[in-house]
Amino acid sequence: MFRQSETKVSKGAIFQKHHQFSSATTKDPSDGGSGEKQEISVIFVDKDGMEKHIKVPIGMSMLEAAHQNDIELEGACEGSLACSTCHVILMDVKYYNKLEEPTDEENDMLDLAFGLTETSRLGCQIIAKPELDGIRLAIPAATRNFAVDGHVPKPH
Repeated sequence: MFRQSETKVSKGAIFQKHHQFSSATTKDPSDGGSGEKQEISVIFVDKDGMEKHIKVPIGMSMLEAAHQNDIELEGACEGSLACSTCHVILMDVKYYNKLEEPTDEENDMLDLAFGLTETSRLGCQIIAKPELDGIRLAIPAATRNFAVDGHVPKPH
């Protein structure tokens, strides 16, 4: 397992972002047993109910995956746990239960989210792993961005 400084946890007064990527893989029965699964299937459902099916590499956040696939999921703070604009709703509680408990920092940001539900999480904190294969994420109809109203950041 290796770390790449970019998204997960805040430390000190300056936000440092970290992702944990794992080189661990799982067997994919659909390939005849010859290979290993390196990505999962994810379905994003927009505010109009339109679904977009994508493949997400193991270890990538749902926020990054959305940006790479032109899915409108804002992420104003770029995953530093300083906003709630990447709020998503897990559409099946069984997937919600497979996630680690949200941190206090994530819960604080979720309290600011528009349309909060029992299965709400921040997309920057949902990291693709094999047991999330088939996850469906709804994007709320609006976001609350108190820092930069109307600005949509471009992915790096």
